[in-house]
Amino acid sequence: MNRLFYGDCLTVMRDMGLGAVDLIYLDPPFKSQRDYNAIYKDETGRPLPDQIEAFTDMWTLDEAREHSIRHMPVLMRENGIEDSVVEFWRIWMNALRKTNPSLLAYLSYMVERLVPMRAILKPTGSIYLHCDSTASHYIKVMMDGIFGHDNFRNEIVWRRTGSHGNPKRWAPIHDTILFYTKSAHYTWNWPKLPYMRGHVEENFVRDGDGFRTNYYGNVLTGSGTRRGLSGQTWRGIDPTAKDRHWAIPRKLWEESGIDGAGLNQHQKLDALFEAGLIRFEKGSAWPIYERRVRSDDGPAISNIWAYQPYTEGTVFGTEDGIDADVSWIKPRAAERMGYRTQKSLGLMGRIIGASSNPGDVVFDPFCGCATTLEAAHKLGRQWIGVDIAIHAIKRVAQVRLQDRLNLVEGKDFVVEGVPRDLEGARDLWERDKYHFQKWAVEQVDGFVTAKRTADGGIDGRLYFGLYRQKDLASMALEVKGGKHINIGVIRELRGVLERDEAEMAGLIVMEPVEGRKLTNFKREMAAAGHLEEYGFEYPRMQMLSVGEILNGARFSTPSVVGRRETAQGSLPYGTSSPQ
Repeated sequence: MNRLFYGDCLTVMRDMGLGAVDLIYLDPPFKSQRDYNAIYKDETGRPLPDQIEAFTDMWTLDEAREHSIRHMPVLMRENGIEDSVVEFWRIWMNALRKTNPSLLAYLSYMVERLVPMRAILKPTGSIYLHCDSTASHYIKVMMDGIFGHDNFRNEIVWRRTGSHGNPKRWAPIHDTILFYTKSAHYTWNWPKLPYMRGHVEENFVRDGDGFRTNYYGNVLTGSGTRRGLSGQTWRGIDPTAKDRHWAIPRKLWEESGIDGAGLNQHQKLDALFEAGLIRFEKGSAWPIYERRVRSDDGPAISNIWAYQPYTEGTVFGTEDGIDADVSWIKPRAAERMGYRTQKSLGLMGRIIGASSNPGDVVFDPFCGCATTLEAAHKLGRQWIGVDIAIHAIKRVAQVRLQDRLNLVEGKDFVVEGVPRDLEGARDLWERDKYHFQKWAVEQVDGFVTAKRTADGGIDGRLYFGLYRQKDLASMALEVKGGKHINIGVIRELRGVLERDEAEMAGLIVMEPVEGRKLTNFKREMAAAGHLEEYGFEYPRMQMLSVGEILNGARFSTPSVVGRRETAQGSLPYGTSSPQ
């Protein structure tokens, strides 16, 4: 069954079997030092603060990254990477640690995930990595080491729809897609561009409501004479007389679809003639090879995918193969889901159609708004998508899979990795504490902070609007997954509230606080006072347990960004349901 995972693709891949997927497409966060903040907008029209991001590609060498870098040689050797590559990595990383630590953090993150991608890819599989010029050359070096230089197939230049202006350099307008395969024997479906209608009308023969080729005799012969059957007369025509011999091009023979097992050269010519693919035109003694223009005819697609205007048609081409739609360049308006870096269905369709077959498994480890999954579904492939943001998972499941594709969760696809009960939340805490914090923050409609924290400080923020305030206000969120929480946690959070610019503070705990401890907690939180808005009073400090959150409870605040419904239904801006 198709699967959508909430979590880090590194964790997900550990549970996937060897050779589990046929095609991998990844559009990971680029090493471009930019935050992306385009998905979630306050319905009042006010922009979200700069520190909110749907995902981020800012990289620092923190303790967790340093641990991954030190462990990388072991990971590589365990996955069969050559010692020479491992030693190169060690030297290169030591150099980057001094010259460009943020690049080192990014490369270690990527390599840590590319190594298991090689393991889960079938021997006939392919991988396409989408990146930009800031780190594509570094990534290619590591891809050569992991997948093998001999398995590098193409560097594809994909031109975006518009350039990013800069007065001191040429305006950048392209991304890079690195195409590698697992081995020399891989799935390849010979993608072609459709013929332009003017070219067909000028160079092909109109035949009824379509067009046909009109190749003359030299197409069926080769230069020079031969003593064998290929040099002998066929149907009264002696190729030796013109210093030639019978030679059916392999491409023409394959396109005929005739089973040529056991046939000699003359018998193949007879089979083509009987199939109507060879005829003798009046006034000419030489045979003519002909066939109708099909939907898959046309010139081979190059490795430069340049922008062209839209034409009418479907995302994946037209039935007659002429003037096919080129909407693979950018998403149509109906496709857009608010992601700044969203790719089009057609772009994904081109890659999936070229390097996989119906029924194959397509894997996108950074699926974001899930364009890859929709394209795979439309082309009859199975799919697996992973994303680390619960906001993205919820949006994909609802908008992309249910609304657009009419897929039913539990029947057509499953969502995994999202805790459904307290036991699942505890399991997530044990497996990945940072990811648990992230899930808890996002579960209450908050946004995680960009920087990881070791279970201390602010883990996220929940944003809401206030009537007479231009900018959005926030609730600082802290998550504690441990079993033993003392009053010091409340006091520290109250100190954060007093020092921070937040209007409110919220504590999320794994286990409910009970008895005398709860009484002390409530007393300390009440001392922080209330926030008044529209006649409602909201406690400035609040606490929720994971069990309460899983049962639908949320922090009581004025209108929350991204939360359109409450227990009483939709509420107008500036109001909320106080608890």
